[in-house]
Amino acid sequence: MGRRPTYARAARRLGAVLAEEGVGLVYGGGSIGLMGVVADAALAGGSRVVGVLPKALARKEIAHHGLSRLEVVPTMHARKARMAALSDAFVAMPGGIGTLEELFEVMTWGYLGIHRKPIGLLDVEGYFRPLIRLLDHAVEEGFLRPAHRKLVVVDRSPARLLARLGRHRVPHATRWVDEKET
Repeated sequence: MGRRPTYARAARRLGAVLAEEGVGLVYGGGSIGLMGVVADAALAGGSRVVGVLPKALARKEIAHHGLSRLEVVPTMHARKARMAALSDAFVAMPGGIGTLEELFEVMTWGYLGIHRKPIGLLDVEGYFRPLIRLLDHAVEEGFLRPAHRKLVVVDRSPARLLARLGRHRVPHATRWVDEKET
């Protein structure tokens, strides 16, 4: 849940905004952490919530049993692929290494053109500021194209972030390797 109570408040607000906007939630299927809070708030507001959980984690009894639907899949890779297939957009909240890994994977899929779905960061308490600076630095140093940096929308407000994601035009995949580099 993180050290600051504002993280859980933002998670509850995100779930409530999803419900208010009539938007469903696809997530990892757990009952714990910030995503469990988002799921509970979305369910309380009437949203359809689908969880996708790998079998190994389901056995550890962290599965959320109050969801609209819970899919148990064989592996973490299957989980990410299934969540991506079911989703129309992606939102990352403050989190640990798993959150960052999933974020970078959907960003990679976006710049490779595997999907054209908006990606958002809910920047609670400036949590993602260092990451945003790193992405901007990667652009400055020539390791990330400006169009690829524009794959990510950042906002502090759950309502504004969802509205911006709804309007966001995902850039078309551009070449990620110059022919002179090959």
